[in-house]
Amino acid sequence: MITEPDFTKTGGLVPAIAQDYATGKVLMLAYMNEESWKETLKSGMATYFSRSRQTLWKKGETSGNLQLIREIRIDCDNDTVLLKVEQKGGAACHLGYESCFFRKLDKNGVAGIVEKRIFDPEKVYKQP
Repeated sequence: MITEPDFTKTGGLVPAIAQDYATGKVLMLAYMNEESWKETLKSGMATYFSRSRQTLWKKGETSGNLQLIREIRIDCDNDTVLLKVEQKGGAACHLGYESCFFRKLDKNGVAGIVEKRIFDPEKVYKQP
């Protein structure tokens, strides 16, 4: 029996959590539609649906920071995907950090940066 996310239940998009396969560190959260799901399975590379651009988005296509799929899990409700990935280039975050979760709140609710920036996004995402 082939299991896949229930895209109808969630309006066509399911959350997709990317986690580093080796360390377990949560790298990012994005969304997948049925087409990006199928492309991910076919290519072995994390492919998401960009809500802002309304198009498929192969992670790392511009930056070179690709995500190679090592394992896929689907939650008990079939409406969330966990992608265990090998993160190429060291950074999953488009702001240049290893993880999109690079800020930590202190006891007063103030966010501080707790990771080093791996790349300068202005250099990587230059507009032609």
